[in-house]
Amino acid sequence: MKLLCEYLKEHIKSVCLYTGFIGVFAVIFYLCNVPMEAVLYAFLLSVIWLAVYGTVGYLRYTGRHRKLLEAERRIRADWAELPEAAGILEEDYQRILKTLFESKAEIQSEGEIARQEMIDYYSLWAHQIKTPIAAMRVLLQSWEEERTPEGNMHLKGLKLELFKIEQYVEMVLSYLRLGSMSSDMVLQWYDLDDIVRQAVRKYSQMFILQKIKLQFKPSAEMVLTDEKWLVFVVEQLLSNGLKYTKSGSISVHMGQNRGVKVLVIEDTGIGIQAEDLPRVFEKGFTGYNGRKDKKSTGIGLYLCKTVMDKLGHSLWIESEVGAGTKVYLSLERNEIVPE
Repeated sequence: MKLLCEYLKEHIKSVCLYTGFIGVFAVIFYLCNVPMEAVLYAFLLSVIWLAVYGTVGYLRYTGRHRKLLEAERRIRADWAELPEAAGILEEDYQRILKTLFESKAEIQSEGEIARQEMIDYYSLWAHQIKTPIAAMRVLLQSWEEERTPEGNMHLKGLKLELFKIEQYVEMVLSYLRLGSMSSDMVLQWYDLDDIVRQAVRKYSQMFILQKIKLQFKPSAEMVLTDEKWLVFVVEQLLSNGLKYTKSGSISVHMGQNRGVKVLVIEDTGIGIQAEDLPRVFEKGFTGYNGRKDKKSTGIGLYLCKTVMDKLGHSLWIESEVGAGTKVYLSLERNEIVPE
């Protein structure tokens, strides 16, 4: 019905013009004393012709409408043939659209090539830089065996900085892989405690060096997720907790929040400003703590939220300045975000 109304609205001028002609001839026939039967007969034939012409036109109109909808559905992937142009103006419009589509495809292709070249370059850089990092670690281990009490403080600082370098390299690789995450995802049932232990094991040296206490309560929960990416999220959250916790503890346990069962990663750090909380997951946002620290990238929490969304999980934060931060990971299945 809506399509019929649109058709009549588009052709109302033509209908009025044709109806006017019929009226003019009917009046002239009447004034010329043409028999009324002939006038009515001519009028009836004109109305029948108008109905037939309008019906055929409407059928063609609906056909063109369906073809345009099909073209709209396919246009994102490939150029779809449009209905045959009804005149020279429509031919001009179709030619302009085709030129725009080809230009867009060309620009998109160039952009994808440039992006792939950038990914290849930084992936190569990330793998190459691991060699000097490994060499530095060997040298530090050698120094540790021969160290004197005077060098203990310097050794601790070097270990911390080396670990940070490794984490930044891993963050670069994860950021580059994020665009093709779907092809790298393997959804299976995993032991949540094992995932948490992998992340804690990686940061165990940092906990020791910074003298931060870890409180981990096993949950015996099974989760449907991708192990590698969820481990990455937990690692990033532990890294954030260690960065902003100068003393005290970090705890990992199961809890309830917003009516669902969640994994809670809680620290006793400096907390987050209330005005910064709504924006902590924005790409590049560092907030008050980041501006004060001067070393925050504003990428870590953005990556965590993006990965959790793509895995079909949820992530949110509660914090109070001076009282620490609680990060909640809801691992229930939501709809996976498409690429």
